[in-house]
Amino acid sequence: MLQIDGVETFYGRVRALANVSLTVGMGEVVALIGSNGAGKTTTLRTISGLVHPARGRISFAGQDLRGVPAAKRVELGIGHVPEGRRLFPRMSVKDNLTLGAYTRNDREEIEKDREQVFELFPRLKERQTQIAGTLSGGEQQMLAIGRSMMTRPKVLMMDEPSLGLAPILVETIFRIIQEINEQGIPILLVEQNAHQALNVAHRGYVLETGSIVKEGTGQELLQSEDVAKAYLGM
Repeated sequence: MLQIDGVETFYGRVRALANVSLTVGMGEVVALIGSNGAGKTTTLRTISGLVHPARGRISFAGQDLRGVPAAKRVELGIGHVPEGRRLFPRMSVKDNLTLGAYTRNDREEIEKDREQVFELFPRLKERQTQIAGTLSGGEQQMLAIGRSMMTRPKVLMMDEPSLGLAPILVETIFRIIQEINEQGIPILLVEQNAHQALNVAHRGYVLETGSIVKEGTGQELLQSEDVAKAYLGM
């Protein structure tokens, strides 16, 4: 579904990604773990078209994405839940969801999708007229995910969805990630909570200083001594 081959991305003269290659197949949850500054967010931003690789190839459903602008990538089906949520804080929950469907014109289907988001996140339905900036951290994360779901993604990239949340909300977010995946949507998950991420992932990659240094199934990486020492606090 999503394939990255030999991607190198620079910020000025600083190389942020070095020969990164990874794939996300149909129906998979793929975790990308690593320490702060490893290049995880840059990987997602490169796939989304927010930054441009100096070398390498990104393809989605067989289509080469070179020269395809970020907005068009959303239309193609690449959903992105960014780090820090990036909501429209002075707009209501309902309006944030509506803006998630800005590339679409099918009003009735948009309404149906909004109701599906409310089924996935009943708390958002209760707060649909509330200003997004006044929501709790967990509710804001739910809204960020819901807004991306309004694009009808064919693959969903999530950047640190559990960051800053209370443990009980972390459990909720990871349960929802699994529910979304069970709907048939592949997920590329960037997450510092490596244990949780690898528990839900079919496969995973370890990124260090811009390079993939290890890959395997979620369970293989959980059982790896190197991964356990570096990322699982063991």
